[in-house]
Amino acid sequence: MKIVNPATEEIIKELQEDTDASVKQKLEQLKSAQPSWHQVALKDRIQVLQKFSDLLARDIETLAAVLTSEVGKPLQQARNEVNGARARIQWLTKNADTYLKDEVMTQEGNLTEKISYEPLGVVCNISAWNYPYLVGVNVFVPALLAGNAVMYKPSEYATLTGLEIERLLKESGVPQNVFHVAIGARAVGELLLELPFNGYFFTGSYRTGKYIYEKVAGKMVPCQLELGGKDPLYVTDDVADIKSVAAGTADGAFYNNGQSCCAVERIYVHEKVYDQYVDEFVKEVKSWKIGAPTEEGVYIGPLSRKEQVAFLEQQVADATQKGAKLATGGHRMNGRGYYFEPTVITTATHQMTVMREESFGPIIGIMKVINDEEAIRLMQDTAYGLTASVYSGNQQRAETILQQINSGTGYWNCCDRVSAALPWSGRQHSGFGATLSHAGLRAFTKPKAYHLKS
Repeated sequence: MKIVNPATEEIIKELQEDTDASVKQKLEQLKSAQPSWHQVALKDRIQVLQKFSDLLARDIETLAAVLTSEVGKPLQQARNEVNGARARIQWLTKNADTYLKDEVMTQEGNLTEKISYEPLGVVCNISAWNYPYLVGVNVFVPALLAGNAVMYKPSEYATLTGLEIERLLKESGVPQNVFHVAIGARAVGELLLELPFNGYFFTGSYRTGKYIYEKVAGKMVPCQLELGGKDPLYVTDDVADIKSVAAGTADGAFYNNGQSCCAVERIYVHEKVYDQYVDEFVKEVKSWKIGAPTEEGVYIGPLSRKEQVAFLEQQVADATQKGAKLATGGHRMNGRGYYFEPTVITTATHQMTVMREESFGPIIGIMKVINDEEAIRLMQDTAYGLTASVYSGNQQRAETILQQINSGTGYWNCCDRVSAALPWSGRQHSGFGATLSHAGLRAFTKPKAYHLKS
């Protein structure tokens, strides 16, 4: 398997993919080692994962450089991702004892009723390339804390990062056969779906998630899916500082080159502030530095996947053919690497794919609306349900709007953020189940009820 640098199109490294035999051998090792890992005291498992966080800090420059080389993420954003992962690990390890220890529900006379949270066993984590640290720690950290063994399949676009994660987990004290990496692309993923894991946790596209869910349904084991989004954002007419809102929401749409499941994917602006908002938004986008992700100050680097460039070109062509205006960008960039200009499309409509299909790139459609009712109707018009944002000077107005949107997360005067204290979940084509928060810790357990009479 060839690892390609998306900024230069050069081959960084070639790796040997796993085979049917090697994947099965790793699974057997995980099955053998998991019971003894579960017997390790929870406080000791917590210490191991806290040490993993410390090692991420120790090696951050190496880790960021590897991530940038294979994904194309600007170096500072790569550092930000590692630090963000550490913040999530901190919350998960701090709260693991509260949510994973036995819970006494009733104690009356000689009767005790309690819940014990047992590990699922050996879980399969098929992960994503856009935020390999962040989406990875959402799964393998709570899984390990709960006493599971983990088969971790990084995306083929982030395999070197997956191997760095394995190196540091084992240095931190995770036993050799409690965490394994499956190396490969789709063929290896198919092998994993055939094997008897005790749970499947996938982050990626709706299409692949649906395929996985259907494929493993007969196993009758948990299958949790964190999928894509077409996340809407609405700017009301009572926003005081349009310039600041435009800058913040532009970042919400284009950070990590727009390659985020929770990135702002479509914007609705009240007609009273539309022109000013678009003007400030375009100014902000034009101010960004585009270039090699290793250069200081670069905000927009290459896309991670070559085929996404052609997809974005198709969205631009579809929009302009249907009457949209290109306020800036709209073209692939000359030279080596998978570069696409940050693109702002105005006078957009829902007849355009840019407002309906997940873009996952540096492109945004902006649409004018006459009132909150129209904005709500358009925000609801989607098969996805990950996040939704409202910018307004009135919290009650914003919450009233957000309550009518079928999404797992609602934002008031912010966007494109995740908190370890809150559940991260999708609805409709954005998936189901939750990571993070107490729900994300217990997602890797199976509760057992105890009725104990003395």
